[in-house]
Amino acid sequence: MGKIVAIANQKGGVGKTTTAMNLAASLAVLEFKTLVIDADPQANTTSGLGQDPKEIENSIYECMVDGVDISSIVIKTEIDNLELVPSHIDLVGAEVEMINIENREEKMREVVEPLKDQYDFIIIDCSPSLGLITINALTAANSVIIPVQCEYFALEGLGKLLNTIKIIQTRLNPDLEIEGILLTMYDVRLRLSNQVVEEVQMHFKNMVFNTIIPRNVKLGESPSFGLPAIAFDAEGKGALSYLNLANEIAERNGLVKMN
Repeated sequence: MGKIVAIANQKGGVGKTTTAMNLAASLAVLEFKTLVIDADPQANTTSGLGQDPKEIENSIYECMVDGVDISSIVIKTEIDNLELVPSHIDLVGAEVEMINIENREEKMREVVEPLKDQYDFIIIDCSPSLGLITINALTAANSVIIPVQCEYFALEGLGKLLNTIKIIQTRLNPDLEIEGILLTMYDVRLRLSNQVVEEVQMHFKNMVFNTIIPRNVKLGESPSFGLPAIAFDAEGKGALSYLNLANEIAERNGLVKMN
């Protein structure tokens, strides 16, 4: 049975979509069958994997609100073992439409459950908010990865997110675990970056991944070509960092990794 991992942080610009795309692609390269679900109305993971969100007819939104079968909207990507459930702008309206639905926090879990046996990993890219869609993703997930950028105010809002996770563990998903905190946008030349790394490691100890994602031009460029970094610049620092992260996650979960 596959593991569902949400990538969440209500703070924007922390490398959430970059992580969802590139971690999913790296797991696929390691020959784990991987599905990435774009649950962000900005649809950046969808476009970053070569799809035009404007041309998407059915997305995760239609599955949750209208009962469209999720397996009918899965799209193959250019990377072997990597498939995509796309998003589009209508997802913005899903929160309003779901307000009066019974068990509204559990809609994504209901939708994704039938796919669990078909993949080793299902990665969910959450929107930068703690709204109903993110709560749905955390309710559906087995674990959550929290990207934290190595910049000033890095820990701002982290307490609020951890509190939300605790509430979800208590009320909706007692099995939800924190897969790890991922340090992103690290610049070895900046003292501030090093201070943030030390501070986060001191506060959260074993919860922090050993892998740190550097600031990297190719990581920023690759989505505009509709490709994850590993397909765009396989030898680059950014691509190799996400490959290391995929290996680390596979190891933590006791899975055999491919070389």
